[in-house]
Amino acid sequence: MNEIYTYTGSILIAVNPFRRLPHLYDIQMMEQYKGADFGELSPHPFAVADVAYRLMLNEGISQSILVSGESGAGKTESTKMIMRYLAYMGGKAASEGRTVEKQVLQSNPVLEAFGNAKTVRNNNSSRFGKFVEIQFDQKGRISGAAVRTYLLERSRVCQISESERNYHCFYMICAGSPEEREKYKLGDPSTFHYLNQSNCYKIDGLDESKEYLETRKAMDIIGISSEEQEAIFRIVAAILHLGNVEFAEGDDVDSSKPKNEKSMFHLRTAAELFMCDEKALEDSLCKRIIVTRDENIVKTLDAEAAKGSRDALAKTVYSRLFDWLVTKINNSIGQDPTSKCLIGVLDIYGFESFKTNSFEQFCINLTNEKLQQHFNQHVFKMEQEEYTKEEIDWSYIEFVDNQDILDLIDKKPGGIIALLDEACMLPRSTHETFAQKLYQTFKNHKRFVKPKLSRSDFTICHYAGDVTYQTELFLDKNKDYVIAEHQALLGASGCSFVSGLFPLLSDDSSKSSKFSSIGSRFKQQLQSLLETLSSTEPHYIRCVKPNSLLKPAIFENQNVLQQLRCGGVMEAIRISCAGYPTRRTFLEFIDRFGILAPDVLTGRF
Repeated sequence: MNEIYTYTGSILIAVNPFRRLPHLYDIQMMEQYKGADFGELSPHPFAVADVAYRLMLNEGISQSILVSGESGAGKTESTKMIMRYLAYMGGKAASEGRTVEKQVLQSNPVLEAFGNAKTVRNNNSSRFGKFVEIQFDQKGRISGAAVRTYLLERSRVCQISESERNYHCFYMICAGSPEEREKYKLGDPSTFHYLNQSNCYKIDGLDESKEYLETRKAMDIIGISSEEQEAIFRIVAAILHLGNVEFAEGDDVDSSKPKNEKSMFHLRTAAELFMCDEKALEDSLCKRIIVTRDENIVKTLDAEAAKGSRDALAKTVYSRLFDWLVTKINNSIGQDPTSKCLIGVLDIYGFESFKTNSFEQFCINLTNEKLQQHFNQHVFKMEQEEYTKEEIDWSYIEFVDNQDILDLIDKKPGGIIALLDEACMLPRSTHETFAQKLYQTFKNHKRFVKPKLSRSDFTICHYAGDVTYQTELFLDKNKDYVIAEHQALLGASGCSFVSGLFPLLSDDSSKSSKFSSIGSRFKQQLQSLLETLSSTEPHYIRCVKPNSLLKPAIFENQNVLQQLRCGGVMEAIRISCAGYPTRRTFLEFIDRFGILAPDVLTGRF
């Protein structure tokens, strides 16, 4: 019943049990796997981590462990187990205080509080990708670490779907002590617009006030001071109040103002918490200053545009706060410049295909295409090396390559991302003109399909299946810029923590960075990640969600089979079976089959 691990060659398949199995992950279990030959004991993440650790120590080669699977498959938990095992192997015996390995482990609850949320598919879904590089000294002790994060889902701050929640930290602060709730003027989560778009406020079995205290404790261990913690949660509260500011039509045409006294209260509270001027905050939401050669012209925004301005400010503040946390974690842990070897652990979102697929799914699926190519090449290369060593002809084994999809998406010039950047820089572009450009450019591409009944959707035939993308928000989501009025407002905040998130830019740099492409920057981050992975010896853990109900003891065959296809497991088996999948050393072979040829055993032949 609780046999949740198996191997396909050296790939670990991990099935989410949807229940706690503490006996599988305790110190005694870690002790068992320490130094054991791979395959000697039952399949387990500790076995994969131990192989990586031994290879790094004995061969002096950096290693990587890639954990993948769809949302709810258990990637984050498997990653935490790997990190616990590496901290156990690379930690200093009975050490006290803030050791590097403790800080590495305590970075998890902090990043989860601010980067994880309940979704339909998973109660603790990571809404960002994460690559943790753990550095070791020559004795195999952890000497430094760095966390790299990818593509935080910013839109969740302002918009959540039914049965889902916003980021955990918002609910934690609403469950803080009565003194804190009074200080931040907080009430029940159901009273805040950014939390009440869904009727889901609680997660079964989760005590929010306890989680809040655990997060604060983890922040202490990482080295985030009590003053910084206070500023962080003040900003989280300010975002909640900001979301409750509603707008009505103003006295002038196409102008707006806070709707009523309730909105004024939340505006006032947000200004107090951001430590900025209340009128300046209102103006930054309801007005824009257009700078011409001769003068500055004030343009008013209508109620709908003011609402968009409010949400843009909330998303910008939150994403900068998240980036600050990642930088703080990295600075506190510190990197070891003398370290020769590292073990990288990658926990990144799996392939996604929903009813509505936007820019986030597009970037996530590009990531999976890149990682799938890396996986296929590695599996194929391992087979090739094995056959060459044994002097067996392997040239007849076919290798499925997805380079044509990667070229379609990220080729420069002419790929989808390049065309999106071009559209973002043209003043009159809309999602419809962008879609028309795609239809025209890729009309003969076998991986690109224009849906019959749509004027702006497009379908890509990915390795894991066809996905139809809705382009409506592609242009907005690809533009990474801060509204000048928001920058000026928070850059002048009386709180040094808030103003530090919005350093003032020089005129030149603010002009040159008017448009910065999130898609292109993400592409560069992916390239850098793949270069790091290519310089390491990879190990793979494929996580599987056994059912879509998130319940124990239910196994949906077709669902699991599709996940194994998406993870490249079926392809790895095909490559292996195309040749000689059964492999035994000479001594093992004699030991097993020698009884069939006794003359060979006695040497009489």
